[in-house]
Formats: sequence, structure tokens, C-alpha cells
Amino acid sequence: MSVTYWCEHAWLPEGVAHSVLIEVDGERIAEITQGDPGAAERLTGLTVPGLANAHSHAFHRALRGATQTGRGDFWTWREQMYEVAARLDPDGYLELARAVYAEMALAGITCVGEFHYLHHGPGGQPYDDPNTMGHALVRAARDAGLRIALLDTCYLTGGFGAALSGTQLRFGDGDSERWAVRAERLADAYRGQTDVQIGAAVHSVRAVPPEHIPAVAEFSHRHAVPLHAHVSEQRAENVACVEMYAATPVQVLHEHGALGPRSTAVHATHLNGVDIELLSQSGTHICMCPTTERDLADGIGPARTLHDRGAPLTLGSDSHAVIDLFEEARALELNERLASQRRGHWRAAELLAAATGAGHASLGFPDAGLLVPGAWADLVSIRLDSARTAGTSGAEAAVFAATAADVHSVISGGRRLVTQGRHELGDAGAMLNEAIGRIR
Repeated sequence: MSVTYWCEHAWLPEGVAHSVLIEVDGERIAEITQGDPGAAERLTGLTVPGLANAHSHAFHRALRGATQTGRGDFWTWREQMYEVAARLDPDGYLELARAVYAEMALAGITCVGEFHYLHHGPGGQPYDDPNTMGHALVRAARDAGLRIALLDTCYLTGGFGAALSGTQLRFGDGDSERWAVRAERLADAYRGQTDVQIGAAVHSVRAVPPEHIPAVAEFSHRHAVPLHAHVSEQRAENVACVEMYAATPVQVLHEHGALGPRSTAVHATHLNGVDIELLSQSGTHICMCPTTERDLADGIGPARTLHDRGAPLTLGSDSHAVIDLFEEARALELNERLASQRRGHWRAAELLAAATGAGHASLGFPDAGLLVPGAWADLVSIRLDSARTAGTSGAEAAVFAATAADVHSVISGGRRLVTQGRHELGDAGAMLNEAIGRIR
């Protein structure tokens, strides 16, 4: 079915244009012109391509507001995260993920990279179908109207030289060969389906010993799918890695074939000069998650330096302390200001590109994140008359003024998901309250 939308303002590759007509044929953009609205459906404000949330742990959303009391660090937060993971079953995970993905859609996100390691039942006992939890995430994304890169995560140890224990047993497959067998079954289930990518992930070098990394990388290379990894989020991780392997996490990944244009290093917060060069020269994407990194007191990564060296930059909401990619983009600039005591490190268009085209490419959807003919028909319209955005224009309105609350219309792959700020599934807040209430 063909539908034409008239955009009051639209962010095209060449910049913001006015009175833009976008013809959508099925899931794709067929034609873009300029002219009067006529009988076209009107999209007021600024329309941008769909946003890509390049790093998500859906079940972490249950921790929002519950981990903010008292003191602590990443490691104390992690224990609270394990408590939530211990209580999830496939039905509960489906319900929670569906609500979380609906919240993402309300924020203008049309594609999610789900870093999935909650594979098995209590004690590590596989479900009858060992990919039951993965299937629940795919169904949740489809229900909420998002494309998904399900980044099936290899997770084998509880730390450098430590066995899995407690809730961690649910994450592990025993070794990389058994991980690969299960991941192959998952990939087979979605082969040829255009809205799902089954990618791979090395949880981290502390959770995947070096000898097991090549099997995960080989899966990515053979299927030509994304390969993601948590990298140097904590200084303690770097210290332990150097003590164990006489190399940093980036160097370990490099030595075992896990860097390259299909790869993404998530966080990349604490890097040395060699790390930066290895990531940049290999063309590895860098996924910064500023709202999580500040929430967990991780630190500020060298985003501008990595970008200048040639590493494509993407954004993720990670633990979902906030689901707002405008805030993630804005935080990159504001973090640089705090660290350097200077302003003006990023142009708004660069940050918006990280949230759109670069993010989709890192998730295996290079034909999304741009308003051009042939691309996925993802249209996100932002109010320019709210108390936050009034008086603004251009990409600056999205990056330096808007919040997720200013998104009023979302079309994902030609499907209308959000109208006047409401998701087609209904009240996302009520959905979240019910889903989170059942696992607390």
C-alpha cells in the first residue's frame, strides 16, 4: 500500500528542508519531493529518520528508580541486576520487553540492538527450546513495531579465571562450541526475515576467555552479521585483564579477530592510545551510552578522539536509566564540555547521524536511518512548539532542545506505531507498571 506524508520540516542528507513529500510504498520510501500537502497525511514539526538504539538490555529497565538509594558503584549495581535476572521466565520477559520496546518506540526508536545473555532457566538448565528467551525478545520487538538485532551473547566465566555462579549460570552455555550450536539454531529460525538480524556478542573479555573469542567472531564473519562486545567500561576490568593476559581488552579482541567494520565496542570508556588506534584503524563502531555511564559512575570515554580517528559512533540506552536518544546525543557534547571546560565539540548533525544512520548500520541495517528513496520507511516527527522546543529549528532542535516526550508521531517500516504521542498497543506506562510489578 502506498501512502504519502507531508513533512513540515524534514532532516534530509543535505540538511533540513521544508514542505517535504515522502511517498511510502510498503516498508520502504519510494520517492521524496517538495510541494504542497494536498491530500497527504501531515507530519508537523521536524521529521527525522528512525532512531537506532544500538545497545539495550531490556530487563535492566526494571531497575530504574530502584538502584538510586545509598552509595555504590558498577559492581554493587550488578548484584541488584542479578536479582532481577533471577526472577524472569519467558512469559515475564516477553511482557517486560514488549513494554520496554513500546517505550522505545514512543521515544522515536525504530530499531534496537538487544545484547542478549539471559538464555537459560534457573541454575543454567536449558529450556526445551534453548532459544526460548531469544524468541520472546524477537516477538516483543515485533509486537512493539521495532526491528531487532538480537545480539546473542557468549558468556562463559564469572570474571577472569572465575567460574559462573548463582544467577550467572543462566547466562552460560559451557563453552563457545555449545554457544555456537545454539546460536546457529537461532539464526536458522529467522533466516530470510528482513526485520530481524541474529548477530553475536562477546559479553566482555572477563566473561569470555581469549581462546573462545574466535568462535564468536567466526559466527559473525560467516553470517555477515554484527559482532558486539562490552569493552573497558571499568578501570578495574582493564587492570585485571592486563594482569591476566598482559594486554588490554581491546588488544585481546584485536588479537583474536573480533575487531572490524561489523564490530561494535560498547562503552570504550577507559582506553589508552594503542586501544584508540586499534579500534579506529579497524573501522570498529563505538557505542557510547552516556546516560548509563553517568548513572553507574563509569566515566567519560574519548568519543571525539575516536570519531576523529575514523571510528563510527553510535548510541545506546543500555541499562535504560533513561530511554531518550536525544539525551544520549546531547550528553556526548555536554560530557566533553565537563571534561575539557570548553564548548562546541560536536555539530548537531554529527550527533543526530550517530543516533540514526550509523546506529542502524552497526546493527546490520545499513539501508535504514536515512530519509532517501529505497530506505526503510522510518519517520519520526518531533514537536517544535513544546515548552522545550519552541523557538528552535534544524538538527539543533532535536539534539539540543527536544526530549523523547516531544516525539508525537512514529512510523516504522511503513507501520504507524505512535500517533499524538500514544503507542498503538495502548498505555505504555501501564504496561511497564504491570510487567515490572510481577518480577519485584
